[in-house]
Amino acid sequence: MSLNMVLGASEKPSRYSNKAMAALQAHGHKVVAVGKQRGEAHGIDIQTDWPKSNTVDTLTIYLNPFNQKPLYDKILELKPRRIIFNPGSENTFLLEKAEKAGIQCTPACTLVLLSKGDY
Repeated sequence: MSLNMVLGASEKPSRYSNKAMAALQAHGHKVVAVGKQRGEAHGIDIQTDWPKSNTVDTLTIYLNPFNQKPLYDKILELKPRRIIFNPGSENTFLLEKAEKAGIQCTPACTLVLLSKGDY
């Protein structure tokens, strides 16, 4: 089972990152959640530290481009197979850097991809 990381994870049920954590689990995916603050949602610990490089298959981003800036190096060092830029997180600069590093990038909604069976 591949590891999926939700970046911008939140305990708040109204947040799409929170909904994505639940949906990923419901579809049988293993989830690690990273947010600004520690917490818990759907039985998943929200961490502030990062998993090791090469352990994450898919990084699904729920941070706006401004909040991504200080994380560029960490994101690229993580070396996920792919990055999903959810609505509001689209970032041409990071997308280009990631693709140059061999990371597949998809501007899409994780929830829609899961519901259509395209995840």
